[in-house]
Amino acid sequence: MAVPYAAVILAGGTAVRMDGIDKAGVEYAGRTLLEHALAALADADEVVVVGAQVPTTRPATFVREDPPHGGPASGLLAGRDALQGKPTHLAVLAVDMPRVRADTFRRLVAAADGHDGAVLVDDSGRPALAAVLDVAALDRVRPDDSFGLPLHRLMAPLDLAFVPARPGEARDVDTWTDLRDLGDRPDG
Repeated sequence: MAVPYAAVILAGGTAVRMDGIDKAGVEYAGRTLLEHALAALADADEVVVVGAQVPTTRPATFVREDPPHGGPASGLLAGRDALQGKPTHLAVLAVDMPRVRADTFRRLVAAADGHDGAVLVDDSGRPALAAVLDVAALDRVRPDDSFGLPLHRLMAPLDLAFVPARPGEARDVDTWTDLRDLGDRPDG
């Protein structure tokens, strides 16, 4: 049985290495990075995007962390606070990971069973910004101030399962070269 979950897409970064562009609107393989993220979270009951509001094909709530540009941990918690429902699990995805798919989150949800969550790891074992977290566990480790807090520090006290990424799945787009190197096929 699938575990229902809500989702937060982190799209409020400064993209310094991409000339400050809003990555959510960057096109890859005929769709924006935000549309790729929304497709990856197709199974989510509710989606909150932490970033600038833009038109989407799927309904989403848009919020900003306060103060802005507090980093991924601050964005995740701002997104969590904006949820309308009361999910038991929360998926989180960086907008710049266009090779993450709905199947990725199905694997993460399955791996999270019996843990505080699950996180996708690349072939070197480095965690990617694609995870599913138990909301109660996240709330237990929530600090009073998350501005500038690295996400790995927020999640360090959690019992996380590590899910190996499939080839290319954990790649993110931090530079224009990264985008070019993805090629024109989102599955390859």
